Amino acid sequence: MSKEARRFQTICWLGFCLAPLAAFPAAAQDQASGPTVIHETKHDVSPPLRDIVASLPATQPEASPRVIPLRLTSTGSEAPSSGSPDEVLQDSAGPLVGTTNLLNFEGTGADGVAPPDTNGSVGGTQFVQIVNVEYAVYDKSTGGRLLGPTPINAIWNGFGGLCQTNNGGDPIVLYDKAAGRWLVSQLAYTSNFSSNFQCIAISTSSDATGSYFRYAFDFGSNLPDYPKFGVWPDAYYWSTNTFPNGGAFVGAQACAFNRASMLAGSAGTAICFQKSTSVASLLPSDLDGSTPPPSGEPNFFLDLSSTSALGLFKFHVDFATPSNSTFTGPTSIPVSSFSEACGGLSCIPQAGTTQQLDSLGDRLMYRLAYRNFGDHESLVVNHSVTAGSSVGVRWYEIRSPNASPTVFQQGTYAPDSTFRWMGSIGMDQSGDIAVGYSASSSSINPAIRYTGRVPGDPLGTLESENSIIEGTGSQTGGLDRWGDYSSISIDPSDDCTFWYTSEYLAASGSFNWHTRIGSFKFTSCGGAPAPDFSLSATPSSQTVVQGGSTSYTATVTALNGFTGTVTFSASGLPSGANASFNPPSVTGSGSSTMNVTTSSTTPTGTYTLTITGTSGSLVHTATVTLVVTAATGGDFSISASPPSQTVTRGASTTYTVTVTPSGGFTGTVTFSVSGLPRHATGSFSPPSVTGSGSSTLTVSTAKSTARGTFTLTLTGTSGSLTHSAAVTLTVN
Repeated sequence: MSKEARRFQTICWLGFCLAPLAAFPAAAQDQASGPTVIHETKHDVSPPLRDIVASLPATQPEASPRVIPLRLTSTGSEAPSSGSPDEVLQDSAGPLVGTTNLLNFEGTGADGVAPPDTNGSVGGTQFVQIVNVEYAVYDKSTGGRLLGPTPINAIWNGFGGLCQTNNGGDPIVLYDKAAGRWLVSQLAYTSNFSSNFQCIAISTSSDATGSYFRYAFDFGSNLPDYPKFGVWPDAYYWSTNTFPNGGAFVGAQACAFNRASMLAGSAGTAICFQKSTSVASLLPSDLDGSTPPPSGEPNFFLDLSSTSALGLFKFHVDFATPSNSTFTGPTSIPVSSFSEACGGLSCIPQAGTTQQLDSLGDRLMYRLAYRNFGDHESLVVNHSVTAGSSVGVRWYEIRSPNASPTVFQQGTYAPDSTFRWMGSIGMDQSGDIAVGYSASSSSINPAIRYTGRVPGDPLGTLESENSIIEGTGSQTGGLDRWGDYSSISIDPSDDCTFWYTSEYLAASGSFNWHTRIGSFKFTSCGGAPAPDFSLSATPSSQTVVQGGSTSYTATVTALNGFTGTVTFSASGLPSGANASFNPPSVTGSGSSTMNVTTSSTTPTGTYTLTITGTSGSLVHTATVTLVVTAATGGDFSISASPPSQTVTRGASTTYTVTVTPSGGFTGTVTFSVSGLPRHATGSFSPPSVTGSGSSTLTVSTAKSTARGTFTLTLTGTSGSLTHSAAVTLTVN
C-alpha cells in the first residue's frame, strides 16, 4: 500500500474511534518546520531510586484496564494479500542459528495496561526492563531482580507536575554506553491531552537503582505519541507522531536533546523539527559498539517511504546556534517491493481463538541500530510484511548512510506458514546479525523467537530460528493490540551478547500478558577476527582525452588469514567508456590493473568510479576519479608490460612502456618512474618518444634493496598532458 493510502487513517483509544484523516500526498523532499527550541520546564536530581521505591506503598495494578493512547492504523486488507511476489523471500531455513543460549528469565507481567510496549537495555552489570507502566532492574549475571517492578513515575516522586502524577506510557530505556548512564523516558498527559509532557531521566551513574537527573519537557497541547530514542555522541535523538489535543495526526516530529547538558544535570534543551503528514513513525539511529561515528556525522532517521523504498533523513544539531541546525531528506533508498503485513491492520492468527492480533505492518520496528566497523558503517532495521499467505520479518542492512546510502543486503524471513512479526534487530562486533520477533499461527500461541546470521552466510539469508519461550495462551476479549514494540540490545561488556525482551501469554485472556528476557551470543563472536580483506586503488585520479585510455591499480590486502579469491568489477563509468581488469581476480593479497578506455563520444566531465572487490559475502570498494577532457590538439595513452616482474636482489629486470596517440597527437612524451624501493634505480631507453613508440624501463637493484612487492607508477608527460600506468615489482 502506498504512503498516501497509509495516511488515510483511523485513530482508536479505549475503544473510541476518531474520524478518518484525509489523505496527504507525500513530497519528494518533505518540508520541515523549525528548528524550534524547547526548554525544559524543570529539572532536578532525585534521591536514589532504591530509596524512593522503599518508601512507596506496594505497586497495585490499574484500577480499570486501559489501552495506552493512540494507534496509527492504515486502511487496507486485514488479511495477507499475495500481491506481487516478494523477490527477497526466504521460504526455507538452513541449520539452527549458531548461537549459545545464556540467561532466560521472566520479566514484568500484566499491570492492567495494554499493550506492554516491552523494551529493555543492558549495561555493565544490570539489565533494565521497562513496560507500560513499570520499571525493573535485574542482575545481568544471574537474572535476579534488584529493584521493582515499580511504577515508572516513581522516578519522579517529589518532582511535581504530570511527570510525578501520571504514567502516560510509551516508555523507553537505553544504556548510554559511552557515558555509562541510563536514559529512561515516558509520556505524561492530562485526560483530554490539553497538556502533554515528555519525561526524561538520566542516571547519575551506571547503577540504575541510584539517583537520576530528572527533566520535564512541555509539548503543550501536542501529544507526542509513539516516541523513540537513539543515543548519539552529540545528542539524544528522539522521534514521535504528533496529535494536537489527541486529535488528527499532523506528522512526525524529530528532536535532539542536549546530551552533554543532561549528563551534567544542567538545564535541558531540545531542538525540534515538525514534519508533515507524509512522514510518520520515524526511527532515530542508536549507536552500538565502542567506535563512534565519524566526527560531526549527523544522526540518521528512517521511515517507510513507500512499498519499494525507505526514506533516510539527516539531523545535524547545533545547540550553540540553534538556527544552524538542519533536518534534511528524505533520500530515497530503493528496496525490494513489499506489501505491508495485514495492510497495517490486524490479521495475526492465534491458537484456540478467532481473535487476531495487530501486525504493526505500517512502520519500521524499534531499533534502528547503527555500528561503525571502521572500513564501513551499517544500519540494520526491520518491519513486518506479507509473505504469501502469512506474514514475515523484512530486514535490511544499509551501508554508507552519510555518503550514498545503499541496501547491502535484505531479506524476508518466512520459512514456513507461521506468522512472524514485530521484530527487533541488532548487530554485534563481528557483524553477526540477530533478529527477535513474535511468532503465532492458528495452531500455536504467540511465542518469542529469534534467528540470525554470520557474515559468511549467503547475503539476505537468516539461519533456522531458536525459541526464547513458547506461549501457552492466546490473547482474547476483543483486544488486538500487541507490542507495540520489543527490543534487542548488545551487551557493552563483550559487544557480543544479545539481550531480547518481548511479550507472550501464559494463559488465554486479555490484559494478562507476560514478558520474557533472554540472552544469547554467536559462538564465533569475540574470538579471532574473521578472515577478510581490504581494497585500495591508485592513483586517486587520472585524466584522459576523449578516445583515449588510462589505468589504475587495485590492490587487495589479506586480513586475518584471508585466502579467498577476490573478483573485480567497476561502476560509475561514463557512457562510451569501459573498464577491464588484468588479472580479473586475485587470490589472497595481490594487485590488478584496471584499464579504462573511452570513446570519441564519451562526455567530458569528472566521474567517480567505484572499484568493487567481491569474495563470497565479503564486499569492499575503493573509489577513484576519472577526468575526461575534450579531444582538441590530440592526446596519448600509455601502457606497460608485463604487469609484474620478479627480481633477485643485485639483479635487474625490464618493462616496456608504449605510447599510443589519439586525436592527431604528435607531441614528445618524456618518461619517469616512481614507487621504486630504496637502493633501486630506474632508467628509460629512450628517455622519450615522439608521437607513438615504446621505451624500455630497466630497474636495477642492489644487494641492499628492500625485499617485498612494490607498485611502480610509470608516467608519461607531454606539456600539460600526463598519463601513467602501474606495474608491480617483487624483490626476493
